[in-house]
Amino acid sequence: LIKNGFALKKVPENLDAIVIGSGVGGLSVAATLARAGKKVLVLEQHDQAGGCCHTFYEKGYEFDTGIHYIGQMHSNKSLSKFYLDQCSDGQIGWCPMDQAFDIASFGKPEESRKYRILSDVESYKKQLSEYFPEEKDAIEKYVQLVKETSRNSAGMFIVKLLPKWVISGLSATGLLGVITKFFKSSNRSTLEVVSGLTKNKDLQAVFSYIYGDYGTAPKNSSFAIHGLLVNHYMKGAFYPLGGPAEITYHMVSFINKSHGKVLVRAKVSEILLDDNQKAVGVRVVKGGESHCIYAPCIVSDAGVYNTFEKLLPQSITDRSREKFGHLHYAKHGVSYMSVFVGLKGDSKTLNLPNSNLWAYDSNNLSEDMEEYLSMSAAEAASNVPMMFVSFPSAKDTSWQERFPNKSACVIVTLANYEWFEQWEQERVMHRGEDYDSLKEEFGRNIWDKACRFFPQLRDCVDYFDISSPLTHKYYLNADRGDCYGIDHDISRFTLESTTSLRSKTDIPGLYLTGQDIFIDGFTGALMSGLGCSCSILGRNLVSELTKKMKA
Repeated sequence: LIKNGFALKKVPENLDAIVIGSGVGGLSVAATLARAGKKVLVLEQHDQAGGCCHTFYEKGYEFDTGIHYIGQMHSNKSLSKFYLDQCSDGQIGWCPMDQAFDIASFGKPEESRKYRILSDVESYKKQLSEYFPEEKDAIEKYVQLVKETSRNSAGMFIVKLLPKWVISGLSATGLLGVITKFFKSSNRSTLEVVSGLTKNKDLQAVFSYIYGDYGTAPKNSSFAIHGLLVNHYMKGAFYPLGGPAEITYHMVSFINKSHGKVLVRAKVSEILLDDNQKAVGVRVVKGGESHCIYAPCIVSDAGVYNTFEKLLPQSITDRSREKFGHLHYAKHGVSYMSVFVGLKGDSKTLNLPNSNLWAYDSNNLSEDMEEYLSMSAAEAASNVPMMFVSFPSAKDTSWQERFPNKSACVIVTLANYEWFEQWEQERVMHRGEDYDSLKEEFGRNIWDKACRFFPQLRDCVDYFDISSPLTHKYYLNADRGDCYGIDHDISRFTLESTTSLRSKTDIPGLYLTGQDIFIDGFTGALMSGLGCSCSILGRNLVSELTKKMKA
């Protein structure tokens, strides 16, 4: 179902919309339009739909590639869960993680200081107060700020949906500040906020550790987005039952049942425009042939850079740059590397936690990451200062039935695309010995550090592989392997850039969805799909969903 290869004869007739890309941002738009009675075609360049929900199988092991945990799936009264259920017929199951869903660790493995991060606001505050008894006021104020930024985030959504001239008027009259306080916190860095609350460096780091989920160090990231992410897990962290590919499966199934189609191995090379510069279709390249497919609405889930720099004529991109401003406020985010390890033994035998480990070499998060990303590739390979360690086999309650006596470990760290850029023109799987050696050196050093936290795993390795930024560029079509899309720095969340980075473009018939338009991550991409659908249909779907949810 999620590997349905492109053929022109499979394309439905009389399409209402074409979606480029099958990440959750694209699939959610397609499913929403399908629910509204529209006939939708989704085109995916890879051989499997799902984007970062992609999973792969090797030597009897399953590995997730982008979805490691999701918040807000605790109740049908959660808007994001309720919306996802509408896009998937409510078929996705969820496995709760431990209440201590994250462990934040600072210092070398053998001497690290570990802090359990708990879901539930009161438990969170109580646990941190036990670690830092002199910092109760700072902890209380931090939680209040997190709640405020989360409440105010609706303002960002509103700004992206209202016409630009309305936003300009509200801003000029000062009424925007009455409607939302979002932009008062969006121009402050995470480091500025947490250092203003406490001088305790470990507590600052505990407040900031989760920046790895969006890839911008606390020194540069907007606190509005950081606070939104922290709040995202306050009611628990969850993992999809059966793995992230189940999300894709059920969304694609719903689209197919609604007379739409999701086709893979369908690389879109161009967005077609008519004489009036309206988007009217796409060109698909397949097997040396190109096929033009037409629809009155084109939605790009390919990212801002790919859409404007690769799929549109340069003259249109230049005009859009001046008129619309998308690319003025966009710069590439950081890339990452992953290590995939298949382990002999089940999760219970290996004593694997149903939680994530965020391991940092020190509590100087911004300085360490800055120094690391400025190193040469050879130096960086043996000096990785942070990593995220996850065990999907311990999170998914269906795992042992599907893969008995096996376990999986996925480790992620940030990376500089330039370390691997010299091989970007080489064919995948044929990039040469130097590339493989560099990748292997990173991977082995990362695994060695992980084994210092989990020594029981060192002799249990049955499968081992490493992905580089080039891997992500190839499989996800991420322009520079930038897993989180546009950088989540302060400049991205000013009023000007928030207004510009929106679903409705200045090109009639062309809309944008995905993490570049809202924020990164599964829920960010999902909600961008909701916003995009609002723009296309001209309906306040948030209000409609809220009423339906409360019924």
